Amino acid sequence: MPTISLSHSVMERIQKLNGAYHESKILQDLLPQMGCPVELNDDEKIEIEVFPDRPDLLSHETMAMAVRLFQGLESGEREVGVSSSDVFIDSHSSLNNIRPIILGAVVRGVDTGKNSSERGSFIQSLMDHQEKLHLTLGRKRSLSSIGVHDLSKLSPPFRYESVSGDYSFVPLASEKEMSIFEILSEHPKGVEYSALMDGMDSFPIIFDSNDEVISFPPIINGNRTTVGEDTTDFFIDVTGFDERACETCLLLICLSLSELGGDVESVEISSWDGQTIITPNFDNKIYPVPNALIEKILGLRLSDEDIGTSISRMGGRLLESRTVTDGFERAERWSDCVVGEREHIFSMPRWRSDIMHPIDIVEDIAIGYGYGNLPEILSSVHIDSSPLPSSNLHRRVRMSLRSVGLQETQSLTLSNERAQFEKTRWPHLSDVTMISNPITIDHTLLRQYILPSLMGLLSSNRHHELPQRVYELGEVVHGGENKSRASWACAEVGAGFSTAKGIVQSLLRDLGANSSMISFEPTENGNGPWIDGRGARVLIEGMVIGEFGEVSPEVIHSFGLRSPVHAGEFDIDMIGKTIPDPVH
Repeated sequence: MPTISLSHSVMERIQKLNGAYHESKILQDLLPQMGCPVELNDDEKIEIEVFPDRPDLLSHETMAMAVRLFQGLESGEREVGVSSSDVFIDSHSSLNNIRPIILGAVVRGVDTGKNSSERGSFIQSLMDHQEKLHLTLGRKRSLSSIGVHDLSKLSPPFRYESVSGDYSFVPLASEKEMSIFEILSEHPKGVEYSALMDGMDSFPIIFDSNDEVISFPPIINGNRTTVGEDTTDFFIDVTGFDERACETCLLLICLSLSELGGDVESVEISSWDGQTIITPNFDNKIYPVPNALIEKILGLRLSDEDIGTSISRMGGRLLESRTVTDGFERAERWSDCVVGEREHIFSMPRWRSDIMHPIDIVEDIAIGYGYGNLPEILSSVHIDSSPLPSSNLHRRVRMSLRSVGLQETQSLTLSNERAQFEKTRWPHLSDVTMISNPITIDHTLLRQYILPSLMGLLSSNRHHELPQRVYELGEVVHGGENKSRASWACAEVGAGFSTAKGIVQSLLRDLGANSSMISFEPTENGNGPWIDGRGARVLIEGMVIGEFGEVSPEVIHSFGLRSPVHAGEFDIDMIGKTIPDPVH
């Protein structure tokens, strides 16, 4: 979950601009009530954890606005006026299969600060807000990406076109022209996000009327449009594939700048499909919510006044409460408004993209009313459920392995080629699912085997006393599909192949396998992590379900271990197919 660090000096300036001041002690108590835990609060800053469902709280300005609303220092709705401008964007039809969505806005007259220090803090805050939106709503720029530019350096109207990889311009933080291919392979931002351009022959570029490059979305802006300390007028572009994510990113950047005194102006866009749209649109969204749903979830009856006050603290407004005359005859879903029952009509800000269902309004009412004010009663909602067949099987496997003295562990599904295949001498079971942009060389693919993870765990604990007996039942990925496998590894002296075989026989007995169904055959020498002659495959009616044995000294040493290890690995999905559940 993202964390926002609010500098007290910046927060104080924003609060003075809006005529309301909150000491850090007040914020310390208030923010958790809003659903934002405070992780740090010292003399310089306050760090706040923001949950993924509230991207509207990821900037100094929007957080300060939310605090004012929650305290009732402002009315429940924050209206942002949008005037028309003469800015126009023409989107070419070639962008249809490249990056089809483009939105834009102009914000003029932003108060960025009275001195160099304040203006520098503003620029850093703007960049942090932009990157947090990229990470959350934009899913690392894959769904949406934002460009913020100095409008005074641009000449509208703008064009959104596609170009070849040989096209050159001067990117941000560079002094020389670079081709798009060079940016993707050499520039730090280009390397970081190059995976978003995989398989493309043409690339999106935004030009102004002088053919100057404004942006190469979603990778990097042109150097010419860099925001500086003298910038007060801004042009914002948002491009991507998801309309909801793109619109919310644009609205939140505009909202943040408008909180600093900026005047928002619209941009007319001629879309690639021939439609003309005008952005940004700050019109609120309307949500009908049955009163029965509020009472069912919260466990108490609230007056219309209490409901209105609660939603006002969350930035919305109760438009009216009425008896339903045109709705469902009977409720098939919790959110259905039934004729004759009472419903409430709410108006919520358009930038609250987390509100997708009436239950989200109920959650806001609960936060606004205060969880501490809700009655301490058990839920009256009863939902019957039954476990999946796979859950029953997994439970029985875990019980069996625990019964022979193995301790359960859970490790990452991320691994690497060396640990999965080279060290263990196991073959690829299918196409390997690679990580396109790995953070570390230890996490470059999704694992196909679990045993390497357990060997790594034993290696990390080699300074502890023996015996160490662990197992894991977890997910692996074969050819892009999730599979279930179980593995154990025991680092102990005086145990070997016979002990491993005993664990296998105990597991199969507990799962209900008849001894006549089970057969063993030796593994091929050098094929797998086993000592030659001390490894075996397990078959159920001719189907291979796993293998076990004594781990060879070469494999043990490759993982940094010195003690003897016996282990096994089984395909749980195959076991579920070959061994009938004795209960069903």
